[in-house]
Amino acid sequence: MTKQYHDNTLSPDALDQIFREARSYNGWLDKDVDDEQIHAIYELMKMGPTSANMQPARIVWAKSDKAKTRLAECAMDANKPKIATAPVVAILGYDIDFHEELPWLFPHTDARSWFEGDEEGRKQGAFRNSSLQGAYLMLAARAVGLDCGPMSGFDNDAVDKAFFGDEPRHRSNFICSIGYGDPATIFERSPRPEFDTFNRID
Repeated sequence: MTKQYHDNTLSPDALDQIFREARSYNGWLDKDVDDEQIHAIYELMKMGPTSANMQPARIVWAKSDKAKTRLAECAMDANKPKIATAPVVAILGYDIDFHEELPWLFPHTDARSWFEGDEEGRKQGAFRNSSLQGAYLMLAARAVGLDCGPMSGFDNDAVDKAFFGDEPRHRSNFICSIGYGDPATIFERSPRPEFDTFNRID
C-alpha cells in the first residue's frame, strides 16, 4: 500500500491513473474527444507554474480530418498513423515574444523589461517553459480520463509553416495525440530506474 504522507495526498487510484498505470499510446479506440474535454484539459494545464507566469505555450488542437492529414504529412512515416487516427492532436508551440503579454500576466512588476532585447534568452525560456506546459497538458489529459501519445519525429519547420504561418514568432515544440488509448498498441512498460540510480540527496 502506498504510504500517505499528507491528509490531502491523492488517492492511490488517482496516482495510478495519472502516473503509475498511465502509458504512452500508439493507437486509439474509435471514441471522440469533444471540445468540452479539450477546454477542460487547458483549464487544468494553465494552472501549472511557469517562470514569471510567462505562459509561453501556444497550442493548435488538430481535430478535423483535414488538420490531422496536414499534420501527418509533416511527420515521419511511423508517426503518421498515430496522428491520423487520434481523436485530436495537440501541437505544442511557444511564442518567442511571450514577454509582450507579461504586463497583464505578471502585473506586479515590470517583468517585460527582463526579457526585452534578449531574444536568445526568450527562446530558451519559451522552450523550457512550454515544455513544462506540455507536461502539464499530458497530466491534465490523464486526470480527465484521457490517454496521451507524445511524440517528436516531425519536421518542425513544416509544422510551423502549416499551423503557425500567421504567427511567425511562434515555433512548434512537440505534438501529443490525445484520446482513448487502444491497449493493443502498447508493449510492456520499459524499465524505470530506482531512486539511487540517478538521484542523490546532498
